[in-house]
Amino acid sequence: MRDQYYEQLDRIVDDLVTLTTTVRKSVADSTTALLHADTAIAEKVIDAGRDIDASIDEVEERALVVLATQQPVATDLRQIVAALRMLADLQRMNALAIHVSKVARRRVPESAVPLTIQPIIRSMASVADSMIEKAARIVGNRDLSAAAALEVEDDEMDRLRADLFRVLLDGSWEHGLEAAIDLALLGRYYERLGDHAVNMARRVVFLVTGELPVNN
Repeated sequence: MRDQYYEQLDRIVDDLVTLTTTVRKSVADSTTALLHADTAIAEKVIDAGRDIDASIDEVEERALVVLATQQPVATDLRQIVAALRMLADLQRMNALAIHVSKVARRRVPESAVPLTIQPIIRSMASVADSMIEKAARIVGNRDLSAAAALEVEDDEMDRLRADLFRVLLDGSWEHGLEAAIDLALLGRYYERLGDHAVNMARRVVFLVTGELPVNN
């Protein structure tokens, strides 16, 4: 029975890594749809989002069953609590990928991102992709040093969002109010993707040490 219990815990961790990788692909696809005004890719992300949510719900249900039936304590209890919180982060990240795709779809046949702004959005998307990839490895390996390093990358995301707002508020902005609103939202979406990746890393710190990291 104990072997089966630990197999259940290990499977939950494996599923977290798999789901993080799946969400990472959805985020990358949503960026492609955004920059290339590709309706088909946007629709694919939106449709896949429902399946991802269903998978997250299934893992959450299994984690709750383990919590209710096995009454874990100490590190095992922290693993279940951390997993449930990471699943919530993944659900929100999935929703953010869908939001990006909906912005892309709304502006077709044009790209929602003017050519002059695309370098900033590409950079934000690249940082988000890197952070999500690292989050998957941190969850799988319980790597505390990598978890600390992820905070530095989050600072880069914040800098990029500030750069975006400086462009939007510049007196020479010539792409209209709707484009400015879209870009303000997109900046927020990518920043939140980074925040959720950091949250996942912090859950791992809690799992390993039992201590809640202090938010910056």
